Amino acid sequence: MCSNISSTPTQTEWFRVINRTKPSCVSSMYGSDGKPSFCDGFQNGFEMSSNISSVFLKIKRVDLSDSGLYFCGFYIDGHTVIAGSTHLKAQGNSESDFGVDSKTEKESEGMTNGMIVILGALTVFLTIVVIVLAVKIRKLQTAVIEEPQAERNKDLGSDELNYAALNFQAKTKRSRRPASERELEPHVVYAATR
Repeated sequence: MCSNISSTPTQTEWFRVINRTKPSCVSSMYGSDGKPSFCDGFQNGFEMSSNISSVFLKIKRVDLSDSGLYFCGFYIDGHTVIAGSTHLKAQGNSESDFGVDSKTEKESEGMTNGMIVILGALTVFLTIVVIVLAVKIRKLQTAVIEEPQAERNKDLGSDELNYAALNFQAKTKRSRRPASERELEPHVVYAATR
């Protein structure tokens, strides 16, 4: 049932949505005393009626396949306006007219739940792999940046880092000695540490 929101006779329609798919037309009727027409697949087992205040949709024999979201709409000023909705969840223990029994439905729910668990575990695993790879890449980038500094200091001990060597040349005398005598002594090195 849904409330009649139109003050004048108008086209009224019922729709059904199953598992968030597109809406399917169930029936339509013009005014409260009009003859209802039923859409494909809904000719048998459904009744539509109306009075001044409400619009009704009756299912003569409810089946598991009748489950879904039912809503009614009114055609007002060139637009369909939704006035109300009802969620119908049919339950049963025996086999339905369409060959679906509760055992089959439970098995399909179990398979769906199993797939959700598997997809969830796979998502967690892949997230961990991505995090591990990101950490390894970060470490490699840090190592590449620090490598030149380490290369410069790898062969130096702590005493050698503060060592400086100096080689002093003797002041040349203005004498006219041969070139061989003017050369520095080759084996003298002066050193200082800090």
